[in-house]
Amino acid sequence: MPVYEYKALDRNGKSCKGQIDADSESKACSKLKSSGKYPISMRESLSKSKGDKKHGFLGKSLFERIKSDEIHVITRQLATLLGAGIPLINALSSLIEQSPNPALKRILVQIRDSVNEGSTLTNALSRHPKLFSNIYINMVRSGEASGSLDIVLERLADFGENQKTLQAKLKTALVYPIFMAVIGTGILFFLITYIVPNITRVFIDMERVLPLPTRMLIFASDSLRNYWWLGLLFFSGIFILIRLFLAREYGRRVWDKIKLSFPIMGSVNRKIILARFASTLGSLLNSGVPLITSLQIVSSLVNNRLIGEVIDEAIEKIKKGKSMSSALATSVWFPPLFLQMIGVGEQSGQLESMLDKVAQAYEREVESAIMGMTALIEPIMISAMGAAVGFVVLSILLPIFEMNQMI
Repeated sequence: MPVYEYKALDRNGKSCKGQIDADSESKACSKLKSSGKYPISMRESLSKSKGDKKHGFLGKSLFERIKSDEIHVITRQLATLLGAGIPLINALSSLIEQSPNPALKRILVQIRDSVNEGSTLTNALSRHPKLFSNIYINMVRSGEASGSLDIVLERLADFGENQKTLQAKLKTALVYPIFMAVIGTGILFFLITYIVPNITRVFIDMERVLPLPTRMLIFASDSLRNYWWLGLLFFSGIFILIRLFLAREYGRRVWDKIKLSFPIMGSVNRKIILARFASTLGSLLNSGVPLITSLQIVSSLVNNRLIGEVIDEAIEKIKKGKSMSSALATSVWFPPLFLQMIGVGEQSGQLESMLDKVAQAYEREVESAIMGMTALIEPIMISAMGAAVGFVVLSILLPIFEMNQMI
């Protein structure tokens, strides 16, 4: 939808300017008049027309992207403005003026215009589901209903930033091992395909029976140089088969179970899921969202079918009168300590604050587990690379030692 820049007069005769989205210039003028503004000039936004030239084959801009960090920032800014007593329309207008991202600015213009036409902020946000998640929209709905929108938005910003921080720590922990694996594999490939053939050619010309490690090395070198395409074809086939397997419901369930049960990584993954469960549920309940609705949202956000099914079963039990802690107790994926803390929160009537404490405790455990995992992976990778390089060196030196003994 085109965005138009306008200059207009408000009801008091004061000059104002801004942006508005509409299908045509005449409809943009009608929108302004219905909001009590009388247009003086109107033209299509240059930022929009420039963005159109950058559109890729999917119809989306290749250069204009809205990052999750930007959503967190505008959420906190909106909370601050509303907390200071600034009306919602004016607060949104301030965000539009300050936003450096043309794509985000267009979305904010659409949201402001929808609110200006009488829509609730919840309904305006729900028209952009790719930007604003289910949890975001439901928390805003509760904030509007309770009259505490600024507080809810502040919680949303905190929640988003905490989730982002947790993801960043996990990615940072994996960067070094992945880098080491890539470098080590590259060095080993270079040794076997380029260095080893030049050295072992001398041994082959001797027409002597070579030691087993040397013969294995020569075989590996010849195979990589002459039949690398077979290896590529093999791994491509494995990759395609795995993708086809994971495309089926049974395959996805198996993979989700592996993610929870795999040594070391399974424990970390379980703690991440539990931390997100407690953090998300606590944020929703703190914002006034009912327990059943909150659990339904959490179930849809959990990236694991097994955990999602456990939550869905718990919802049905809660509807029949059970407490949440007892409803989740039948699952092996929720540890006793986790359930005990939730049970204490239910009994004391402070479930929201207890969930926040549980989330913080598990986030600390995740950080500790990530550090421990990194500390364990590094020596394993170094040992593996050392063993591989040692095998290459030994395979080259063994024939040389035999030649020296013959002299």
